Amino acid sequence: MKAAQQLMKVFVTRRIPKDGLQALSESGICNIQQWDSDEPVPKEELLKGVIGAHGLYCMLSDKIDHEVLQAAGPNLKVISTLSVGFDHLSIDEIKKRGIRVGYTPDVLTDATAELTVALLLATSRRLMEATEEVKNGGWTTWKPLWMCGYGLSGSTVGIVGLGRIGLAIAQRLKPFGVKKFVYTGRQPRPEAAAQIQGEYVPLNKLAEESDFVVISCSFSPETKDMCNADLFSKMKKTAIFINTSRGAVVNQDDLYQALSAGQIAAAGLDVTVPEPLPTDHPLLSLKNCVILPHIGSATYATRNTMSVLTANNLLAGLKGEQMPSELKL
Repeated sequence: MKAAQQLMKVFVTRRIPKDGLQALSESGICNIQQWDSDEPVPKEELLKGVIGAHGLYCMLSDKIDHEVLQAAGPNLKVISTLSVGFDHLSIDEIKKRGIRVGYTPDVLTDATAELTVALLLATSRRLMEATEEVKNGGWTTWKPLWMCGYGLSGSTVGIVGLGRIGLAIAQRLKPFGVKKFVYTGRQPRPEAAAQIQGEYVPLNKLAEESDFVVISCSFSPETKDMCNADLFSKMKKTAIFINTSRGAVVNQDDLYQALSAGQIAAAGLDVTVPEPLPTDHPLLSLKNCVILPHIGSATYATRNTMSVLTANNLLAGLKGEQMPSELKL
């Protein structure tokens, strides 16, 4: 009984891949309490679950704010999130309390880049529309101008945010015969750009030149609603807009207007605000908008690796050791 009392309480906010849970349970230092569901933990259950916790294993959809941190109390030493993004964490509040934060960069780069390319192709070549025509009888015979889309060969691709994922996207698109890559961000990234012969340009120039605009930047106050009516007005009418970063970087009302008015050709989104997007949202009524349910990292291997890294970050934090991937606050 005495040994059990010495175990540190860890609250896990969701059902996770078994290897991640096994890493926690085999550590011998954790008393694991878990919200055992594929669905997000309700706020009231989260507030109850974190009481007295030393460690919190959370998801991107869990808002870890002042109220949650207050409920957890002074025992909370480490928060480990199964995500590369951390805008769901109240960083200022966490920093004030001296809590360490683990996250999962790098491990989802390939999966997200692959999904971005798939979404770009599905959008530009109108795959969802075409599939629907097969199902509803709209496919009657071969027609020269029917279901025509836009190809990558000879195109200019603009990448907003040439970080790990942005570069991985560009590297996968290059063999399709892309003629030119332009990119923008907080600052030039010459080493990354050299790998794709990319040119650093202002955002407005990127919008004007690109046949495909791919958003792969992090979310911040500076990037909130960055993709808005002004940006869409500068894009080509034949341009394809793709976002696999964060939903909040796009003003969705402005995007709807641009798509419905034919100001841009089409858009593909893996991220929205809110998530899930209500089924009656105007964007879902458009044939030229493909929306996926935030599945950028959704491969079995990637999610399993993420779950183990999240566990290892948490365990290292509880032991006062160096985390494999710690967010510098």
